[in-house]
Amino acid sequence: MMSFIEMSWVDVVDILLVAYILYAIYKLVKGTVALNIIFSILGFIILWLIVRSLKMTMLSAIMDSFVSIGLLSLIVIFQPEVRRFLVMMTTRYDFLKRLGFDKHWASQNEQKLLFVNAISKACENMSKSKTGALIVLTRKVGLNDFISTGEKIDAEYNQQLIETIFFKNTPLHDGAMIVDTRRIKAAACILPVSHSMDIPKSFGLRHRSALGITEVTDALAIVVSEETGRITIFDSGQYITAKSSIELGEILEKMEY
Repeated sequence: MMSFIEMSWVDVVDILLVAYILYAIYKLVKGTVALNIIFSILGFIILWLIVRSLKMTMLSAIMDSFVSIGLLSLIVIFQPEVRRFLVMMTTRYDFLKRLGFDKHWASQNEQKLLFVNAISKACENMSKSKTGALIVLTRKVGLNDFISTGEKIDAEYNQQLIETIFFKNTPLHDGAMIVDTRRIKAAACILPVSHSMDIPKSFGLRHRSALGITEVTDALAIVVSEETGRITIFDSGQYITAKSSIELGEILEKMEY
C-alpha cells in the first residue's frame, strides 16, 4: 500500500516562505557574479543529495567534507555580498525595498498616488517649457506591438526620466512613451493616427496619435502640446483638457489603469 506524505497548513506556509525568501535573494543578487555562484552551489547540493540517495560511499564522503566547510566557504566567497546585505539591514526601508517587501506592504492606493504625482509633475514642467510629450498608459489590452516600434527601456517610472525622454535635443523625444504596470517600457513608439474629423484643427500629430491609440485599444493617453503647453487626456476615443497639473492628477486618480 502506498503511503503519502502528510502535510499540515504549517508545512505549506513554511514552503511558501522559503520559496519567497529564495526569490527575494535571487532578486538581490540578480545581475551580479554571485548569481552564477549560487546556481553552481545549488547544482552541487542537488548532486550531493543524489549521491547520498544512491549510497555511493566514497563519493559521498568526499562531498560530505565539502559540505561541512560550506558555510565558511560561502562567507569567504560572498564577502562583498554579505557586507552589502548587512549594510542594508541597518536601514530597514532600504532593505525591504531591495527585497521587494515594500511593494507588497504599501497600499495600492499609495503606489498609484506616487505614480500620478510623478506623471503630473513631469507634465507640469513640460507644459511650462512647452515641451511636446505623448504618454500612453496601458490597461488590460497589451501594447507589445506598439512597444516593438520604439526603443525599449523597461525602467521604473521617474519624473526626471520622463522629462529627459521628451527633452527636445534627445533622440527619443519624437514619438510616444508607453507605460505598462507603472514601468516605462519604451519610448519613441509609433502609434496609429486617428482620421476623426470631430477634433479641433489645432490638434497636431501627437493628439491624433493619442486619439488613435485610444480608439483601437483601451489605453489612456496624455499629450502635452508643443505649441500651447496645453495638457490633454484621451480615453476611449474622447478627450478632456486639464487646466493644471492638479486637475490632471485628480483626473488620473479617478481612472483605472
